[in-house]
Amino acid sequence: MNRVIGAAAALAVALVSAAAPLAAADPPLRVFACEPEWGALASALGGDRVDVFVATTALQDPHAIQARPALVARLRRADLAVCTGAELEVGWLPVLQRQANNPDVNPGRLGFFEATDFVGALLEKPERLDRADGDVHAAGNPHIQTDPRRLRLVAVALAQRLAVLDGAHAAAHEARARRFLADLDAAMARWEAAAAPLRGVPVAVAHKNWAYLLDWLGLKEVAAVEPRPGIPPGSGHLAQLLVDLPRQRARAILVAAYEDPRAAAFVAQRTGIPLVTLPFTVGGSPGATDVIGLFDETVRLLLAAVKDAG
Repeated sequence: MNRVIGAAAALAVALVSAAAPLAAADPPLRVFACEPEWGALASALGGDRVDVFVATTALQDPHAIQARPALVARLRRADLAVCTGAELEVGWLPVLQRQANNPDVNPGRLGFFEATDFVGALLEKPERLDRADGDVHAAGNPHIQTDPRRLRLVAVALAQRLAVLDGAHAAAHEARARRFLADLDAAMARWEAAAAPLRGVPVAVAHKNWAYLLDWLGLKEVAAVEPRPGIPPGSGHLAQLLVDLPRQRARAILVAAYEDPRAAAFVAQRTGIPLVTLPFTVGGSPGATDVIGLFDETVRLLLAAVKDAG
């Protein structure tokens, strides 16, 4: 009897030992996403073939993130880092890369993916670089995730990168990408039809991070609450906005979910112009739970504000 039990135990150990290498040989890709939009996009494209960690939340300023040890540890184990680029993460990502000591996710390697590399020329590229002009990016405005047309270009490139890095499952990645792109194309047609009344509508922005959204929907930026990017408005600038915005017939003041809304709210209260808090990225509002939801919410909120403004 003891010999039977012993043989059964030995067989169980042998089966577990034989199965373990097979399970370990095909783990999902570990993806380190710098911002929520890229985490959501990687999840949509990769499905169960990716294990996604997102380094920031929709309520954080992606320019100003601390290179915490927990982020270093995550990047050290990552197979792929997906970030915005165009200097958006310049204050913290290089520090993480140095401390993580993971050459696979360094610039120039297949495991490092910057979304802005795949959308062509960026908007608002400065003609000069001067700190007096505020927080400007030499390559141009990096906030491409507010335009689904540009996000689509990123999705195509990211799907290809996932297929290369996870070659044994390339066909599955390609199939998921086709489904996602079809869903996105159908949603874009719906959004653009619904948002037709927004074309040409004058709006103000709290911070100059809406260039791609305005370009997509045809909204017209007439003023910014910040006199220069990242520079808080003084009393003189605010007083001028109180005069200019009604005269320019601004219909809304746009602010991102992560931004301090107080200056924009002051202008909105004094002028009666609606303050519209947009999600800006996935997770920025209860309905913005994924890429499709992000734009569903954005278009819905804009249309409601313009309707209320008459």
